[in-house]
Amino acid sequence: MTHKKSIIVITLLLVVSAALWSLAAGQMVDQRGVLSGNVLSNGLIAPGAMAREGDILVYVETLTGPAVAVRANIDGIVREVLAKPGDKVRSGDTLVRIEPIKR
Repeated sequence: MTHKKSIIVITLLLVVSAALWSLAAGQMVDQRGVLSGNVLSNGLIAPGAMAREGDILVYVETLTGPAVAVRANIDGIVREVLAKPGDKVRSGDTLVRIEPIKR
């Protein structure tokens, strides 16, 4: 009987943990690149920075010169920058994650 109770408790803990993790993960908004190229260091947003909708987050070097690869599509705080200078990125790659501001 004790063995069954242990299995039930462990299962419940795993379910609750998975639910909490999915809630926390859902709070970040992925900012995806719209251009391919090499990430430039100038203009690269830093984690912890405040971003407003429309702010430039990442520039890339293209055949025609520097271009905006990602603009913020939501107001919030930059929590992760997944690209670093020199990285080759493609259109559709997630480059930045923003935690939306609660209003």
